[in-house]
Amino acid sequence: MQNTLFFGHMDAAELMFYIFALFFLGLVIWLRREDRREGYPLETDVGGHLLNNDGLLQMATPKTFHLPFDQGSVTTPTKGRESIDVPNARRTAPWAGSPLEPTGSGIGAGVGPGAWAARSDTPDLTHEGQPRIVPIGGTGIVVEGRDPDPRGMKVLGVDGAVAGTVADLWVDRSEMMIRYLDVSVGDKSVLLPMTMALVDRRRGVVHCSALKGSQFAGAPGVAKAGIVTRLEEEKITAYFGSGYLYSSPGRSEPYL
Repeated sequence: MQNTLFFGHMDAAELMFYIFALFFLGLVIWLRREDRREGYPLETDVGGHLLNNDGLLQMATPKTFHLPFDQGSVTTPTKGRESIDVPNARRTAPWAGSPLEPTGSGIGAGVGPGAWAARSDTPDLTHEGQPRIVPIGGTGIVVEGRDPDPRGMKVLGVDGAVAGTVADLWVDRSEMMIRYLDVSVGDKSVLLPMTMALVDRRRGVVHCSALKGSQFAGAPGVAKAGIVTRLEEEKITAYFGSGYLYSSPGRSEPYL
């Protein structure tokens, strides 16, 4: 019988096991280092001081990602770009992990369901490099004939008050779906996220359970007509999202 021992009492199967174990350990270390990019390094909850995440088993070396269509580059981990000031909020308690609460009206305060991330202030693009979310006119996209067309409908807030009238639709040219309703509120145009709107075919109105009718006017707008950036999308969605908790005092109180 052929001897399979390499040295001592180690045979081929045992050697392969050790090789696999070392490879797997190295893979786990590499993965744990790589997943500490977005949102790292960490910072303390109370003081905002950066925690020391350096070391072999902690932070990976910085990596630069070159964005398409001449949009620059992004380097991760995002050291030096972690903190975003939330001026209209305070901590409910001094210990680590305590939540933030708004100091005034929670609508648009940037906390809780109204929190937003500092995304790039550039529009999301299609594979062809064109703005992805745009008004429906000129895109070739139409509302399916069997579906109600919201344009011209009144928008009602959670209190039943009229917030404005749907003037246009903003569509996603990559997904072929409506993303926002362009609502005329006085002399201002407000983008209402379609996910927070309900079209009532029978009554011919649009319901929004996020905000009261009077609160629509305070929604963030867009800087350039016909273009919405990623950062603007974050702030718009966060503004409407904050209404689910802060649009009225009763929503932020416990049921019992």
